[in-house]
Amino acid sequence: MTIWRKIIFAAALFLVLSPAMAQEIGVQLYTFRNQIPQDVPGTFEKISKMGIRELEGGGTYGLPLPEFKKLLQKHNMKMVAVGADFKQLSENPQAAVDLAKTFDAKYVVVHWIPHEQPFGIEDAKKAVDVFNKAGKLLKENGLSLCYHPHGYEFTPYEQGTLFDYIAANTDSQHFNFEMDVFWVKHPGQDPVALLEKYPGRFLLMHLKDRKHGTEGNQKGQADVETNVVLGTGDVGIAAVMKAAKKAGVKHYFIEDESSRSMEQVPQSLTFLKSLK
Repeated sequence: MTIWRKIIFAAALFLVLSPAMAQEIGVQLYTFRNQIPQDVPGTFEKISKMGIRELEGGGTYGLPLPEFKKLLQKHNMKMVAVGADFKQLSENPQAAVDLAKTFDAKYVVVHWIPHEQPFGIEDAKKAVDVFNKAGKLLKENGLSLCYHPHGYEFTPYEQGTLFDYIAANTDSQHFNFEMDVFWVKHPGQDPVALLEKYPGRFLLMHLKDRKHGTEGNQKGQADVETNVVLGTGDVGIAAVMKAAKKAGVKHYFIEDESSRSMEQVPQSLTFLKSLK
């Protein structure tokens, strides 16, 4: 039995023997971006054996849509959220609606605002306009629009940051956020403090830990190999999970961008299930 199979077996056994978690833990499929294209059915089989049922994604990896949906059904998985390109969202938000409905997803997530360095107030104002307009359309179609900050939004502005500006000028009825705890920690912010400051605004969360000693920045850039097993880095995942529950986070997705994701995700799941 290979090492990763032993790890997956242990994680699956833990799932069976431990009390059910109050919160389902899913995975952002980008975590397995290197493995899935090589063997789509085989990789989903491995993901399923980890006990994962909720996904964030948006593509079929070359499979016909009916075949991809059949694969999800086979493993009792559901696509909770799909990604949307900012430019497309600004020009044709209906495309995001159609994509989400294609996958039966309830959330659409924008992961990046195109900009020149540094990210500035004009970039933030443009984003606010796009998010409010597109968010209204998505809401009318029974969907929720969220934005995933990557760190550059925490540039100081007036009495706060540009993130504060975006939060203050968007309608929470139509638009909210997905917190990636790594990308909050990396620019020097505190994920727990941000959750407490904006209860109800972070509907989704990427769970990711950062290697101790990693130097941060506000550029949205980091070495993917600084992604470590949850609970072994400097993000403070245990405290984040407690705060996230109080702040109203609805869905959690592990996102491990390292080359060790297949080995690390089961270990991360074991850590999360050990939390009280």
